[in-house]
Amino acid sequence: MPGLKLVVITGLSGAGKSHALKCFEDVGYFCVDNLPPALLPTFVELCHQQGGEIKNVALGIDIRERVFFADLTGILQRIKDLGHSVELLFLEARDPVLVRRFSESRRPHPLLPELPVLEGVRFEKERLAEIRAHADRIIDTSNLSVHDLRDLLSRHFSQELSARRLTISLITFGYKFGVPYDIDLLFDVRFLRNPYFVPDLKPLTGEDPRVRSYVLDDPDAKGFLDRLEQFFTYMIPLFERERRSYLNVGIGCTGGRHRSVVIAKRLHESFSSAGHHVTLSHRDLTKP
Repeated sequence: MPGLKLVVITGLSGAGKSHALKCFEDVGYFCVDNLPPALLPTFVELCHQQGGEIKNVALGIDIRERVFFADLTGILQRIKDLGHSVELLFLEARDPVLVRRFSESRRPHPLLPELPVLEGVRFEKERLAEIRAHADRIIDTSNLSVHDLRDLLSRHFSQELSARRLTISLITFGYKFGVPYDIDLLFDVRFLRNPYFVPDLKPLTGEDPRVRSYVLDDPDAKGFLDRLEQFFTYMIPLFERERRSYLNVGIGCTGGRHRSVVIAKRLHESFSSAGHHVTLSHRDLTKP
């Protein structure tokens, strides 16, 4: 079985380690933050035993774990000896930039919280000098925005990025039961005519062909779907350009049983026929 690709992310506090870890997550890496280095060999072995499901791993290592560099390098060498690929990524920034970032977040420096931030920055630089000297790749984030950092990492790890696809997750719901919290795009279809007020259709759901015909025969539904599909035809390439790994789309009606289900199923068919990876779930379909 091929070995894992392991990227260990470390560096100065405020240099962007958390953002970097999120970037790796977006391009398909299995990410863990602040795993104690002593557990690394066991963790890597567990990942390796998953039958190839986990191939790329990114780990955030924080100086606050107070691990001596000799211990970390020895552990990483043991992992390399097992046949795994290991890359040590070090993030840094200039002193004034780090001080400004801490000032903007109103946080003290984690190593010297009772002293001025600049003293903490300089102390941490001295403490991490040996780690920096042995890093496989050093990135200065002083002039990089969050988006710039993501683009830089994505280019460097382009092989993993090229295999990553945007997953569109459609979820239907009823407003009477509350709006889902993890939605990126939300569409309210309560303006469409409601099968709930048709006695023969009321006990059915949007999965029934009779309800589907009733909703889709509405001229407003046809116009809405035409414009919605045009919107997604324009937007999806932009989301993919931003290297999004997922897009959660909520479709809501009053009870989450009729109109939202019909519209979401139609979108699911449209996305699938266009070759997109799409999932569909109905949160409130079985609720009374």
